[in-house]
Amino acid sequence: MLADFVEKDRSIEELEGDRWPEPPEDSTSLVRGVHALRRRPIKALGVEDLRRLIGQDVGLRWLLPVALDILRKTAPDEAVTGWYDDDLLSAVLTRKESVWRSAPELATHLDETVTMLTDLSPYIQREVDDFRSSLSDLLRRGNR
Repeated sequence: MLADFVEKDRSIEELEGDRWPEPPEDSTSLVRGVHALRRRPIKALGVEDLRRLIGQDVGLRWLLPVALDILRKTAPDEAVTGWYDDDLLSAVLTRKESVWRSAPELATHLDETVTMLTDLSPYIQREVDDFRSSLSDLLRRGNR
């Protein structure tokens, strides 16, 4: 599993060694939520928590492998149930190209996982196409 190296008993805050100050009182619920989620042990984060943090580019070094493991584990169920959690997949697919170029093994893993899915919604398919297009040289090299 990709996330075997992640110390899931620790929080993003602990792993990064960077304690953020409390958010300002007039902060949005998103900002307050992200601050709070950074303090939770990774093993206590649910899929929605992962989506929120990844969507804000927080803790990607640790959270992308965890999310990719979840996506790979649940991919075969999509063929059986006809349903897949598009929100986490979308958050992962839409990270900046530079994130994937700095971790090509994760990009290849995501590409392989997406290949397992059979009934993507049109908006997720566009995100898959954009992901693959922006990394076509890297993914082609990884599939040799």
